[in-house]
Amino acid sequence: MADWDVVIIGAGAAGMMCAATAGYRGKRVLLLDHAKRAGKKILMSGGGRCNFTNLDASPSHYFSDNPYFCISALKRYTPHDFLELVERHGIEHVEKAPGQLFCADSSKPIVEMLLTECEWAGVSLEVTTTIDSVKKREDFFEITTNKGNISTEKMVIATGGLSIPTMGATGFGYDIARQFGLDVLPTRPALVPFTLTSHWKAFFEALSGISVPVSVTCNGVTYREALLITHRGLSGPAMLKASSHWLPGDSIVINWLDKSDSLEELKALRQAQPRKTLRGWLAHHFPKRLAQAWGNSLAQEGGLSPDAPLAEWGNAALVALVHRMEHCEIKPAGTEGWRTAEVTMGGVDTRAISSKTMEANDIPNLYFIGEVLDVTGQLGGYNFQWAWASGVACGLSI
Repeated sequence: MADWDVVIIGAGAAGMMCAATAGYRGKRVLLLDHAKRAGKKILMSGGGRCNFTNLDASPSHYFSDNPYFCISALKRYTPHDFLELVERHGIEHVEKAPGQLFCADSSKPIVEMLLTECEWAGVSLEVTTTIDSVKKREDFFEITTNKGNISTEKMVIATGGLSIPTMGATGFGYDIARQFGLDVLPTRPALVPFTLTSHWKAFFEALSGISVPVSVTCNGVTYREALLITHRGLSGPAMLKASSHWLPGDSIVINWLDKSDSLEELKALRQAQPRKTLRGWLAHHFPKRLAQAWGNSLAQEGGLSPDAPLAEWGNAALVALVHRMEHCEIKPAGTEGWRTAEVTMGGVDTRAISSKTMEANDIPNLYFIGEVLDVTGQLGGYNFQWAWASGVACGLSI
C-alpha cells in the first residue's frame, strides 16, 4: 500500500484548491512545495490585493492551442462558486472594475482561507521540500525528496509556469511532463511590460510614472485600457494585455487620443481661438509633461515652433499630427521577460490531458493542473479562476 492516496506537487492556487477538494472526499493527501510557505505568488498578485476571480470568466478569455479544453472545468466551477467560498470565510472584497474582484486590503486572507480549507480537509502540507526524482512503479509513483522517499497512488503536478522566478517558479512541471512522454508547447512570458528601442526610450524616459487611457492594437486585437510609462518602457493594463498577442519583431499601434473627433475639435479650436497653441490643446487631454513632449515632437515634425499658434497649422498639418497620435506605431525592443511576467503562455499540451479529470490520457494516475498546462487567461482575475476550476476538477476525480 502506498504512503498516500494523492501527492500534489506545488502549493499554489491550483494545488491548494485541489488538495482541499480531494481531502474532503476522504483521500489521504500530501501537499508539497519547495518554498518556505504556501501561496507565495498569491500574496504578491494584484499589487498585494489578489484579483482572485472575474465574474465574466468564460472560455473566450483564455489562450490555448486547444481552445476547447478549458470549457468543462470552467463550467463546473464558476466564479460565483469561488465567491461563495470567499464570503463564507468572511473575506472582504471589492469590485475594482466590472467583474474584477479583489481583496479589500490584502491577499493574505485568500492564502489563509485555502490553508484553512486544507487543514479542515485533513491535508498534510510539507514546505521546503525539493523533488530529486519521480519514478512510476507498477501501481504507484515513487518520489525521492530531500526529506526521504514517498510513495503515492496518484500524483498531481501543480507547479505553475516560468513567470516570476523570484517567487520560486521553475520548469519542474515541464520536465515531469517530458519525462513521461507528454509534449510541452513552446513557452513565453505574457502579461508583461514592453521594453523600447533607443529612439522611443529617449522619448519616454523623462515621462516615467505617467498613466493615461489609450487604445492599443497588436496583431489585430485592440484593448482600451490605461497605459503606464515606466523607466524601462511601457506597461499598464493595455500593454500587459497586448503582450499576450505579441511576438518578437511585431509592432504595436497606440491611439493616444482614442476618440473620433480630434481633427474636428482641433479645426474648431483653430477657428474659435486661433492663437491657442498645440501644446495648449494637448494639455487638456494629457498630463503636463506628456503634453509638452508630444507638442515638441509634433511641432518639430510639422516644421513649426512648439509655441506656434494653431492659426499657423494648415489642414494638412493637422491631419498629419492627428494621424501620428492615433496611429503611433512602435516596434518594442522586447519585453521584461520572465522576471516580471505575470503568466506563462504555452505549457503542457492539453491534447494529452483529460478536460474532465486533468489526468494524462496515457499515464494513469498522473495529473496536471493550473498554469503548467497550456491554458493562459487574460489580465483581470481569469488565471486565478482557471487555477480554482482546474484544481476542483482534478480534486473531484482523484
